[in-house]
Amino acid sequence: MLKQDNIEIMKSILFLLLLFTSFTGTLVSAQTVSFDNVKFFEDTSVLNVTIKTDMVKVFRQKEKTGAKFPANFSVQFENGSQINEPIVLEIRGHFRKNFCYIPPLKVIFKNKKTSVLKPLGALKLVNQCKTPEMYQQYLVSEFLVYKMFNLLTDKSLRVRLLNLKLIDSTGRKKTIDENAFLMENEKRFAKRNNFTVLKTDKVKYNLTDRRQMTLVDLFEYMIGNTDWGVSVGHNVQLFHSKNDSFALTYVVPYDFDYSGFVNTDYSSPAPNLNISSVRERIYRGFPRSLNEINEALAIFKKQQENMYALINNCNLLTSKTKRSLTGYLDGFFEIIKKPDDVKRIFVENARSD
Repeated sequence: MLKQDNIEIMKSILFLLLLFTSFTGTLVSAQTVSFDNVKFFEDTSVLNVTIKTDMVKVFRQKEKTGAKFPANFSVQFENGSQINEPIVLEIRGHFRKNFCYIPPLKVIFKNKKTSVLKPLGALKLVNQCKTPEMYQQYLVSEFLVYKMFNLLTDKSLRVRLLNLKLIDSTGRKKTIDENAFLMENEKRFAKRNNFTVLKTDKVKYNLTDRRQMTLVDLFEYMIGNTDWGVSVGHNVQLFHSKNDSFALTYVVPYDFDYSGFVNTDYSSPAPNLNISSVRERIYRGFPRSLNEINEALAIFKKQQENMYALINNCNLLTSKTKRSLTGYLDGFFEIIKKPDDVKRIFVENARSD
């Protein structure tokens, strides 16, 4: 009898040891993943992410900006580490929340003090507007716009591509498999560049940093985007240098789904611009000298091959989409090869108001 009791005690001890080893192993696996915000967005691998929430409630309240929903976020990293923890989803956006099947969302990681993902803060989740394949192509194309601007300047928002699975916790909605991307938030961007976030959301054009603003003007022209404005605070974020109190405002653009490069089926130019489609470029920059323009264009020329490589090496794009995107870039790079066209478009026809 005593021998049998000893056997049972040993079994219990062994079970507890195995349980403890499994538990601590999971903790180590999670803790070894770096959540430094800079490194997280520097990583170019595609994250496999699952978000589980009451999608019925999300759809019912999709037009209610700021509505929050408890959810679960699961991510698997390339090194095999997995993290599964509660988050909060928040409805955001304007046009897309009314037009799109899935509303734009913000992922809030900092709702729990014990959250491993807490350092990521609250990030915008840019997801596919609708489920057909062409919307997946739009999403990936817009993701590449951010990556192209990253090539031109560090003063640009970084993004991380996801293979996203959206699961309805009620079981009433079908699981959605799509691509999406997370966007660096403005506070983390500011910290990375030693900036502060401007309290106002709009600023006069002549109070912006000339080099950065010239780069933004030319970039928006390159991608055929007119859906932005500094003086009205539309689709731009504004920052100020921490080190120089006399420095002018740095402008950082975002939201490119209305650009001619992405060319969504729901995009259209503003009527006052007198252009027939978003594919037709129009320069919206204010006067700069020819030297300033050429200095900025030299950065584009230096990164030209890398921009094309981003497109051609992206296995999520169809051959048709790749031809469309590279063909659209061809138009821009043909223009900037010709000094007469550069002077006419970017100097002589700059905005006057």
